[in-house]
Amino acid sequence: MFKNLFGKQQATTLESTGPADFPALETAAELLTAPSAMLQLSLVEARVVARYMRPRFIREGTVFIREGDAAGTGFMALVLDGEVTVENIVVSRVSPITVTVLGAGSMHGELGLIDGLPRSASCTASSDLHCVILTREAMLQLLKDDPKMGAKLMMAIAMRVAQRLRDNTQKLKKYVQLTKAMQQEIDHLMPG
Repeated sequence: MFKNLFGKQQATTLESTGPADFPALETAAELLTAPSAMLQLSLVEARVVARYMRPRFIREGTVFIREGDAAGTGFMALVLDGEVTVENIVVSRVSPITVTVLGAGSMHGELGLIDGLPRSASCTASSDLHCVILTREAMLQLLKDDPKMGAKLMMAIAMRVAQRLRDNTQKLKKYVQLTKAMQQEIDHLMPG
């Protein structure tokens, strides 16, 4: 999958270099500063980060992150335009369930970018996607070139991951309450 996104001759990529990159990178910087990004970067800082990203086009229907993939973890994507369906395979199911559908400003793959472990969900382009990609190599280069900005990006990603963890903890608590209530109802309807 990694080669499909980053290989020179693949149909799912849009190789753009030079001045044509500027509009996409400026859009990326603006999205990185949006309150919904939760990254707390100024526009100047976001422009620095965006210079390390590369614009990509991903065709509708392309699975660009696959759950369980241990080889293609070296990037994260920031969606500039289009929608992504995030899916998981859950216990005793063969087909995935849709977790969410996200649009412009959403980031995908930041966990794999940081820890290199297998992907925890699949991401499919629900429509044609315009996005920017930050590779692990580019992130490491940012850390080398501008340690302060690299550290700020890493802290911002950590804050984003922490927020998702808090959200998932709340969902898990609700699920436990629901299953407990369902068990109590079953026990009431079918006494011992």
